[in-house]
Amino acid sequence: MENNARYVECCTAGERTGTYYTCVNSFLTADELAYILNNSTSKVLITSQAKRDVALAALPQCPGIELCIVVDGPGGESKGGAARIVNLEEATAGLPDTPIPDESLGTAMLYSSGTTGRPKGIVRPLAEQPPSQLLPIFSFLLKLWQYREGMIYLSPAPLYHSAPQAAVNLAIRMGGTVIVMERFDPEHYLQLIEKYRVTHSQLVPTMFSRLLKLPEETRTRYDLGSLEIAIHAAAPCPVQVKEQMIEWWGPIIHEYYGATEGLGFTACNSEEWLAHKGTVGRVLLGELHVLDDDMKPLPGGTPGTLWFKTATPFEYFNDPAKTREARSEDGTMSTVGDVGYVDADGFLHLTDRATFMIISGGVNIYPQECENLLITHPKVADAAVFGVPNADLGEEVKAVVQLMPGVPKNAAIVEDLLAFCGQHLARQKVPRSIDFEDELPRLPTGKLYKRLLRDRYWGDKKSRIV
Repeated sequence: MENNARYVECCTAGERTGTYYTCVNSFLTADELAYILNNSTSKVLITSQAKRDVALAALPQCPGIELCIVVDGPGGESKGGAARIVNLEEATAGLPDTPIPDESLGTAMLYSSGTTGRPKGIVRPLAEQPPSQLLPIFSFLLKLWQYREGMIYLSPAPLYHSAPQAAVNLAIRMGGTVIVMERFDPEHYLQLIEKYRVTHSQLVPTMFSRLLKLPEETRTRYDLGSLEIAIHAAAPCPVQVKEQMIEWWGPIIHEYYGATEGLGFTACNSEEWLAHKGTVGRVLLGELHVLDDDMKPLPGGTPGTLWFKTATPFEYFNDPAKTREARSEDGTMSTVGDVGYVDADGFLHLTDRATFMIISGGVNIYPQECENLLITHPKVADAAVFGVPNADLGEEVKAVVQLMPGVPKNAAIVEDLLAFCGQHLARQKVPRSIDFEDELPRLPTGKLYKRLLRDRYWGDKKSRIV
């Protein structure tokens, strides 16, 4: 569902009952939602009136869903599928308001897309401990992010993302107050900091860019003096944007880098970043190895694939093949395919992504899903999808298409293909634009040599990420 107070309550219910709960991207189509419901073997779907139509359209494809709870709307009949549809208040009206007798710590099983285009559930063993007891990773984050009792946290991002989900969770655990924005608006964000005397917040670089584009009189109108720490992650931040943010807000901006899989973790504060501009920090969790294609170590300053000696055990739910693919042959290290180097002072810099993952406005988009879809269109012979620079979002989705013989390259076919993508994909995954090539570069093995295409759009930039 969209950002709302009931969302937080429902996650808390999972956390206090020893269950896995999956936070689902609220922009997914019915087919995309159905895939996650089935793949996660979920029994219950919790949704809202705003997302009711998508949820009900997914249910006929999900025989395993026994119950659909609508937090702010009526129950009703399910058209196809076995699920009962109930209103949350009505369903819980006769239940006690005391803790269940066998409380134990549950956890989120979040989904991360893969190069195949199909999302993968990231599952960790459930800890045998009470909900009041923190996992070690969360104890580490509380100290790093300087969380404290009485803090006031402002969350401007969608709660289905792993970072906001964890940050809101921890702020509540610390006895803090959480303000959740239904959607990000730059001036309203500043208004909320002044109104509630916000002390902590976490953003993505696109939000920084939009804040900086506000008129000077708007930026200086609000008192931001209560802010103690602003954290950012999820996407690389352009050096100029971060310099301007530190100049505006002072040295309270902290950055970290980590994957949902929890392979490793790097972080830096403002002072460290200013001394190593462009870094995503020094390794604080996990053991980092920068390796070439033959799994041989590379010297400092030389970019290679980042492998971490796994900090926390994980596997992709019901997908042992993908789990093996993400690990080294001996099983001791894992990677999500990022490329980078470590400088002389031990600070990590990212330069590329081996998987061609696109990060647009802080959202991870894997292009294979869109490529697989485009190739099914009767007028398309071949397709490549990748990220290209976008001043506001960091990257945007670009498609390069080889049309079938005789199909004209014109605005009408562009509109046709964009509409086709929009019918089947969440809006973030739909290309912003489409270009045409007479033939796409494929190796004799049939492998698409996508880097040749993508590099044309990045020019002479040293890095292929923004």
